[in-house]
Amino acid sequence: MPLVAGVDSSTQSVKVVVRNAETGALVRESRATHPDGTEVHPDRWWTALSEASQDMLDGVQAMGVAAQQHGMVTLDDSGDVVRPALLWNDTRSAQDAADLVAEWGGPQGWADAVGSVPVASFTISKVRWLARNEPEHAARVARVLLPHDWLTWRLAGRPEVATTDRGDVSGTGYWSPSAGDYRRDLLELAFGRAYDVPRVAAPHEIVGETSEGIALSPGTGDNMGAALGVGALPGDVVVSLGTSGTAFAVSDAPTADPSGQVAGFADATGRFLPLVCTLNAARVVTAAASMIGTDLDGVTRMALSAPPGSAGLVLLPYLDGERTPNLPDATGSLLGLTRDAMTPAHLARASIEGMLCGLADAVDALRAQGVVPARILLVGGAAANAAVQEVATTVFDLPIVVPPPGEYVADGAARQAAWALLGGAEPPPWVRAGEVVRDPAPVRAIREAYAAARRTVHGT
Repeated sequence: MPLVAGVDSSTQSVKVVVRNAETGALVRESRATHPDGTEVHPDRWWTALSEASQDMLDGVQAMGVAAQQHGMVTLDDSGDVVRPALLWNDTRSAQDAADLVAEWGGPQGWADAVGSVPVASFTISKVRWLARNEPEHAARVARVLLPHDWLTWRLAGRPEVATTDRGDVSGTGYWSPSAGDYRRDLLELAFGRAYDVPRVAAPHEIVGETSEGIALSPGTGDNMGAALGVGALPGDVVVSLGTSGTAFAVSDAPTADPSGQVAGFADATGRFLPLVCTLNAARVVTAAASMIGTDLDGVTRMALSAPPGSAGLVLLPYLDGERTPNLPDATGSLLGLTRDAMTPAHLARASIEGMLCGLADAVDALRAQGVVPARILLVGGAAANAAVQEVATTVFDLPIVVPPPGEYVADGAARQAAWALLGGAEPPPWVRAGEVVRDPAPVRAIREAYAAARRTVHGT
């Protein structure tokens, strides 16, 4: 049977899966850790990937890499790293993002040009920061790659021409998903001069091979990899409940949201992937567990014992500020306190309702950009929780599908590699058994109370 490997090089770790190229059946998997922080030398990714890949690639014919979006890897004329990579979660470039928006086009101009309004996480903001704050390093830069680009380039033996894919490059802020080309004028506006950019490969192209003769697919960004790994199609909205939360949809048309709520990304198949990110997701529930002196099992039991709406108790879960809505300095708020509602069970349920109401707002932001969702694919570490699934049916007005747990980013990279290996107009149709389907039973009062609380506290 033909085997393929998929890599997920995330902020915290690297995961490697090996799967049957034709069926998607899992053969083996491994992982290794990455250092903490908002900047890291890319060599640390390479060391971790080498460790995780040891004894894993026997019989593998093709391989793909998906990695954290937006990061800035700077290389000099010799291909050596100029400085440690700035990661997506490095916010020192926030003012640079605001300056770029003010200097050219305003929010509408940027949305029309590249599908998104730059924020601190975008590569274009980071290269402006570099030019402004470290001119000696900026002067040495000959090429800028994204994390997945750099790993693919290293696996391919550091070829003269590096490659990327349309999904990951759509998060740079200087590539247009609608036009399918670089906006070199915006790159030069940010950096002050041009630098070499990678070639954008076709979604299922073989872009090189490793020293062991393993074919390499183009790779992609982590959100694009997750969409491919979970098998999302037009009409699907993926709601991912990790440390942060995301809601993204596979779409046949590009989006351009001047509010900045929806990032108009491309996906890894030739379609588009409008995406909304929230800063507060699963850790809202773990924080509530700590507050009421229990663990996640305790929160689950308590939340399921409380009524929908938590007797009017509303948690605005902005524990670390918030990105959507754009409230970076906000804190969490607990509203609707009454004697009936002041119980651990009501707080447990309110924490889950607050987390999911923020993501339901994200789905509404996608709708406002023309996305017509048919179902919610609920993924991420918190998706398997029974209380989260139950509350989701009362918050969302769409069927809830919970796929079986998996490393969906790495799986997406493996599925892309299988597509490159096997050919065809679409990725191979891997079938997953064991998904849970829940019918919607929305309780309008939950979202109405949440919206009223948000308006009361933040005016949004």
